[in-house]
Amino acid sequence: MARAGLTPERVAEAAADMADSVGLENVTISALARSFGVADASLYSHVKNLRDLRVRVAFRAASDFADRLTAAVAGRAGRDALIAFANAYRAFALEHPGRYAATNIEIDPEVSARSTGGARIIEATTAVFRAYGLGDPDLTDAIRLVRSTFHGYASLEAIGAFRDPRDVQASWERGVNALATLLENWPSYAADQRA
Repeated sequence: MARAGLTPERVAEAAADMADSVGLENVTISALARSFGVADASLYSHVKNLRDLRVRVAFRAASDFADRLTAAVAGRAGRDALIAFANAYRAFALEHPGRYAATNIEIDPEVSARSTGGARIIEATTAVFRAYGLGDPDLTDAIRLVRSTFHGYASLEAIGAFRDPRDVQASWERGVNALATLLENWPSYAADQRA
């Protein structure tokens, strides 16, 4: 009876939920099979192996993350868009730690092309930066800095690394506003090369 209704999508969703609960690294075929009350072999008709399962979780997570980011930045620009994007990014990472971890696994580009979630995350990110008028390589550098900052902050917050009595939310807000100010005054790579 538990076997009825299993689909690749249902298996991936259950694996994503499990990742949020116990960590992506603890999601295994055996653990997932036990959660469905089936033998391990029953899942192999829906996923090839553990790697395939984790890639499916990554695709699912990227789509969920893209939905969150896209909704946050819709109709916004500049500082307002950056703040909304930052808050959505942090909330997703903290509320869905397993899914968030899955969005950061390395996936072969040919395999990755089968999912639209990653491309939608890039589109949402690009939409935020459009107001700053940055061209490459400045745009790439700025996106890398902002992503690294958001990822680092959320990752440290998730493990309780901020032990100082200073309010974590207040630090977050000041940091995001500082990034917005930096983006508004981004030093041009071309100008740096001429100096």
